[in-house]
Amino acid sequence: MTGSPNDVGTHTWVERTGGLLTGAERRALLRPLASAHVTNAVGRLSMIMGVNTGLRARVAAGRLRRPDSVLTRAAEAEARRRLTPALLNHSYRTFAFGSALGALENLDVDGEVLFAAALLHDVGLVRPVDGVDFTRAGEQIARDVAEDVGLSTAATNTMRTAITLHYSPGVTRVQGPVAYLLSAGAGLDVIGLRSWQLPPDILAAVIAEYPRLGFKREFAAAFRTEAARVPRGRAAFLRRYGAFDVAIKAAPFRG
Repeated sequence: MTGSPNDVGTHTWVERTGGLLTGAERRALLRPLASAHVTNAVGRLSMIMGVNTGLRARVAAGRLRRPDSVLTRAAEAEARRRLTPALLNHSYRTFAFGSALGALENLDVDGEVLFAAALLHDVGLVRPVDGVDFTRAGEQIARDVAEDVGLSTAATNTMRTAITLHYSPGVTRVQGPVAYLLSAGAGLDVIGLRSWQLPPDILAAVIAEYPRLGFKREFAAAFRTEAARVPRGRAAFLRRYGAFDVAIKAAPFRG
């Protein structure tokens, strides 16, 4: 059974393939990967020169407030049980940064689903499985949490695909606001992508509330392990073609 060429990264694609890329899929990801690197370089240069758009941007503090519901409490409890302190704080920052970017774009997003997806998007990194993309475990845990709290099928599938899609290059609004902002928030925290668009006080406040705790070192090590365990997966692709270790080190944050 084959899927649509555009479904790479969705939860149905991960279920079907284990997250293993074909040659054609790898080639298709090269263009958005290269575009992300160019965008990041230009944006980071604007920060160095003091002309980045974030200096003039405004984000209401209320947009970063963590939602409180049965779903978010269940997802948070699961994340706290499974994640290291550094990965847990990364998950909180991912939600905050994604929400801030969504506010800049005036996007209407289900904050509860975004928060739950953010808290669970990296739980699979803690215990990688040979030959299976780490997001497979994350989306399964998210599915179980959603079933326990009675989340609708549509919202559950939105959360599952946001988790499996989040580290594919080139996630856009076409994939929906939850997937788009989860990917954007994670990309900002991991490699600084789009950090130049947010006000410096927002960046500082989020990191002060959720310290990095040596995140760069821990995340790079986890990604190396994932790439070794799944040599045909997206982590290996990013490390081989995206100089991902260097990108992590070069992120405009300490630790």
